[in-house]
Amino acid sequence: MSAVESTDDSLVTPATILSFAKDLPNLCSLAGLFSSVLAIYFAILGIFPAAMIGLIWAIFFDWSDGIIARRLKGRTEKQRLFGGQLDSLIDIVSFGICPAVVLLSYGNFSPWFVPGAFIIVAAGVLRLSYFNVFGLIDESTYQGLALDNNSIILAFLFVFDGLVGASVFATLLYIVLVALAILNVAPIKTPKLSGGWYYILTVYTLLLTLIYGWQLHHTAG
Repeated sequence: MSAVESTDDSLVTPATILSFAKDLPNLCSLAGLFSSVLAIYFAILGIFPAAMIGLIWAIFFDWSDGIIARRLKGRTEKQRLFGGQLDSLIDIVSFGICPAVVLLSYGNFSPWFVPGAFIIVAAGVLRLSYFNVFGLIDESTYQGLALDNNSIILAFLFVFDGLVGASVFATLLYIVLVALAILNVAPIKTPKLSGGWYYILTVYTLLLTLIYGWQLHHTAG
């Protein structure tokens, strides 16, 4: 076979990086990344209701990109592979770095909160690396707690911010996030939330957006 006729991948010009950004599921993933960046920004400023709105929408977009990808016709294998890598990298920002920044900011960036932030990010990196290699135990079961559950619980936890003293809530936040990080890498089986859970998450996202939006309006007023 001649070089012209060869199907060797080394002779195929790869697609440009930005060409993958036009893929609808990847656009959805990037919307989730933008939400996470907003959450980190507002967490650093100490505006936690706004941070929680960004975080909950990051979860919503993370769940949505997979649904869009499965329903979209005509996607190539390389688009699927690229989307999987993109999703995984965004997950560590949304569900690892973002909760760590929330913890650090709520703790006024005290050095005592640095070990907790490290544990959160390290557990996230280890979990995602393991999942990228081994995947699910079966079609509907993970080993360890899925990383997005951390942020789902975190977004709910802040509903109670202000009902107890700041020092008490900071301690509670520290304990809960570190406990979730341990569960992320624990040798336990947890169910994959899919199907009807997506509609529950949609309602949850809208409800928390209203609650935290009201808090922002009340604070501004």
